[in-house]
Amino acid sequence: MIKSVHFENFKALRSAILPLGPFTLIVGPNGSGKSTAMQALRFASDPRAEEYTLERIATAGLDLTSETLVKVSINWSIAGVETTTESGWREINNGGFTTMGPLFTQGSHDHSFQDSVWNMLKSFRIFSFEAEAIARTVQTEPHPELGSDGSRLAAVLDALRDSHPERFEKLNRELTHWLPEFDRVLFETPAAGEKTFLLRTKTAQHQYRACDLSQGTLFALAFLTLAYLPAPPSIVCFEEPDRGIHPRLLREIRDAMYRLAFPEEYSETRPPVQVIATTHSPYLLDLYKEHPEQIVIAHKDEQGAHFERLSEKPHITELLEGAPLGDIWFSGILGGVPSSP
Repeated sequence: MIKSVHFENFKALRSAILPLGPFTLIVGPNGSGKSTAMQALRFASDPRAEEYTLERIATAGLDLTSETLVKVSINWSIAGVETTTESGWREINNGGFTTMGPLFTQGSHDHSFQDSVWNMLKSFRIFSFEAEAIARTVQTEPHPELGSDGSRLAAVLDALRDSHPERFEKLNRELTHWLPEFDRVLFETPAAGEKTFLLRTKTAQHQYRACDLSQGTLFALAFLTLAYLPAPPSIVCFEEPDRGIHPRLLREIRDAMYRLAFPEEYSETRPPVQVIATTHSPYLLDLYKEHPEQIVIAHKDEQGAHFERLSEKPHITELLEGAPLGDIWFSGILGGVPSSP
């Protein structure tokens, strides 16, 4: 599990530490570093990718002609063993720049241990679902993976039905709990090598093609599918998981994320997934009042963006008494809200 991430000169994260747990919900205003932190984690997993140049990732105002350093340091705890990996950009003597890492700077570990840590980081996925992508007809393939926008969902569901039918049946039962109108996921083959999915209504057995389903229904099915995969990614981030979801369904969305992060509580035997989510929703925040250690408040000031675990704020127990957490945060008492003009 990642215990914390230290950012240096990465866009708005001039010098910031993000604490993480098995599940972490980050709340804050636009521009407070939530999405930037997730971009930095993705950068750390592949710092040599062409999309990352020093001009794109360095904090605004840095003098790129002098000695500069952009670095993402990740503190890990795996089976009681702690280590740190670093990825970034640093200056070299000829005036150019070179990528760093992954560098293991704490502890001495064998290559197999280092490889396992690196593979976990490379499995990191950021999900921000889009209805059109989810509903799209897909080409069948042997081992499909869900795209960051929810694309290839039909192929993933089809593979789940074929390879793990018992999980597919559990998903259908949970679908009825989430969306009582429907009772089953069905499939059709529009052309050779293509696949799309439908949802069947419980009463009249009508079949609705994916392209005719609502945005919220499509997003809910994508969440459900991830929660029931036998081998999901090791680390995932959901950007605004409440987007397009009715407030009454947010508890189910929370439970789907918990199913990933705490599999033993749902009789799952697979390894846990470290889950990070970002939100602006006071309704979603309300569901975590009993777990302030899972909430991180994002702030931004003239020094850049910063992160603070809610459970570490002074007098937090007294602040949380007698009012919904979403209302308390929305009032501005906890910080992490847009600045007044």
